[in-house]
Amino acid sequence: MALIPYEPFRPLETLRRGMDRFWQDFPFAPFGLERDFTGPRVDVYETDQEVIASCEIPGLEKKEDVHINIDNGVLTISGVIQRGQEVREEQMHRRERFVGRFQRSFTLPAPVDEEKTTASYRNGILEIRMPKAKGAARRSIDVQFH
Repeated sequence: MALIPYEPFRPLETLRRGMDRFWQDFPFAPFGLERDFTGPRVDVYETDQEVIASCEIPGLEKKEDVHINIDNGVLTISGVIQRGQEVREEQMHRRERFVGRFQRSFTLPAPVDEEKTTASYRNGILEIRMPKAKGAARRSIDVQFH
């Protein structure tokens, strides 16, 4: 007979997975809440000269709908997605697109020059280019073995 280690939180994990499956198949978000939206999906990467954040934010209509801040090495992207009344509520059968406020924050991998940061929005993708601050280039440090 094999021994199975006791895991006191296993029933809670099973319950959570069951609830996730239940809400995943639900035809609409309960109580007016949006499902599975934690904010825009973001890729943050760096080159030798800059740090780049590429964000999926479909549905922005004007530049006032998004705000970008860099403070103490933390990039914050926030805003609001507004959709006009495309269809009457009684004609709606399924609603999955996000509407409302969002915010995401990330610690940047290197110090950047906030003054020279640029952002562009095209085809639902917000790209933020942040030049690295002078003297912020990564360098390899040799370990001295004695």
